[in-house]
Amino acid sequence: MNSSEIKDALNSAVVARGCFFVDVFVSKDNDVTITVEKVEGTMDLEDCVEISRLFEAAFDREKEDYSITVSSAGLDQPFKVLAQYQKAVGEKVEVMLKGGRKFVATLGAADEEGVLLGYTALEAAEGSKKKVRVNHEDKIAYSEINSVKPYITFE
Repeated sequence: MNSSEIKDALNSAVVARGCFFVDVFVSKDNDVTITVEKVEGTMDLEDCVEISRLFEAAFDREKEDYSITVSSAGLDQPFKVLAQYQKAVGEKVEVMLKGGRKFVATLGAADEEGVLLGYTALEAAEGSKKKVRVNHEDKIAYSEINSVKPYITFE
């Protein structure tokens, strides 16, 4: 069994639950890890249990020994698929660019090429020693991005 077979077997059931695949990983020991997210709202235990049941119905344990783990992507994990970016449009995200630059931005849009980010940066003003806040709205290609993940605040 491989990740493509698993996605093919479960895709319609996952979509019917209002979810999408983030990742499917199968180890050499047949430890299967399925990571899914809700299109709207948050995953709950019932979603994970039902997807696990559907997996067990699709893949006979008598033919192939495996273990199964179904979970949602953690809030501290970088986005892996376009649907995660699109779900986060309008939210604050933590961005790490290749080269090491790190900043917080509002995710304005996401498509196959990249993301639109809105952020404020302190920059030197012409003719002044004082830095001023400058608003930016930049389209950044995925090839320039190291990671994007939800920005977590404790208010």
